[in-house]
Amino acid sequence: MDNGYRVYGYRWVVLASFMLINVAIQVLWISYAPITGPAAAAYGVSDLAIGFLSMSFMIAYVPLSIPVSWLIDTVGFRKATGFGAVLMAVFGVARGVFGGSYAAVLACTIGLAAAQPFMLNAWTKVPARWFPPGERATAVGLVTLSSLVGAGVGLALTPVLTGSIPIPRVQLFYGLAAALSTLIFLVVARERPATPPCSPQEDERALMLDGLKHAFRVPSFRLFLVISFIGFGIFNGVTTWVESIVRPRGFSPEAAGLVGAVMLAGGVLGAVVIPAISDRVRLRLPFLLTGLTLTIPGLLGVAFALTLPLLLGSAFFLGFFLVSINPVGMQYVAEITYPTPEGTSNGLIQLFGQGSIVFVYIMEALRTPAGSFTPALMAAGVLLALCAFLVLRMSESRAVVQTAAAAAG
Repeated sequence: MDNGYRVYGYRWVVLASFMLINVAIQVLWISYAPITGPAAAAYGVSDLAIGFLSMSFMIAYVPLSIPVSWLIDTVGFRKATGFGAVLMAVFGVARGVFGGSYAAVLACTIGLAAAQPFMLNAWTKVPARWFPPGERATAVGLVTLSSLVGAGVGLALTPVLTGSIPIPRVQLFYGLAAALSTLIFLVVARERPATPPCSPQEDERALMLDGLKHAFRVPSFRLFLVISFIGFGIFNGVTTWVESIVRPRGFSPEAAGLVGAVMLAGGVLGAVVIPAISDRVRLRLPFLLTGLTLTIPGLLGVAFALTLPLLLGSAFFLGFFLVSINPVGMQYVAEITYPTPEGTSNGLIQLFGQGSIVFVYIMEALRTPAGSFTPALMAAGVLLALCAFLVLRMSESRAVVQTAAAAAG
């Protein structure tokens, strides 16, 4: 029980099935990034053409985010996300079957990119349906964890598998795994429990259009959109170009995959630990400020490290603090923009984050003639410092303040 409202154990089953499809879509998103060079050679295309396979997910997200958020808020996450999961299964398997042609791979990847928003935009909707307010940042953190696990698997496992298995067959394995995760989600996911996990006042949300208008009237929300734009941009840029970032310093594709996996392992740990502490102490902004500030040394290490241990340590540090910002920030936004629907506020954050694809292109444009991404990574560090300053201008969530006051009373 929580404040007289029942909390069901089945919430963890629903969350686990949702996490599973998030793992699958992230594997499919990132699986070409750690083999950029070998894949470009295999298909007879440029590094940028292979990078575009990852970037297409961000490009597709921009026009699809708002319509998908409307669907999630209107028909419910089970139907909307279930539809996206079916798209993922179909195009994931097709990308493996027809994976000998770059044109076919690109077409299937665009289909996968269209499926991704149906999962990303429900990150706060599922916890809001099934979890009490005091557990929601933790639940969003676990969904973030699943996303990172998927990206980590794609980064670390793909170079190993493609060393002995053709690229199309590896992609077919990933597609079949995505189809299995889709089946599990469709079987076990439920839209909502028999009775709500919180009071009607905490659960009630405005209609989407009214919610949009209200959200943009909240100054702290507008500032967090800027932070999301920059934070997602740095994360997507580093993961997309990880092999190209470390290649000029003599690191192999296998080492690049390991760097990406370690960065995401740090993110997994950060996504579990930091939101849980935030829920416990009932504060959001100190964790956003700390995460942004401590990401900078990790980023500099990734830019300059010449030995693998130092590079891996920097990647872990970068992932731990940069990724932890996301679940804490998403729950913070859901609280400060109430009664905006969670799918709408979540979708707006993801929209600005995926719109940061411009960072991926800018990083490529700032690449030196020798192939170094150091100038781009240095610029990213300056932008993180700017984000930390913006947090100082934001107001703490009234919801967590009131909860803390009630607990103290």
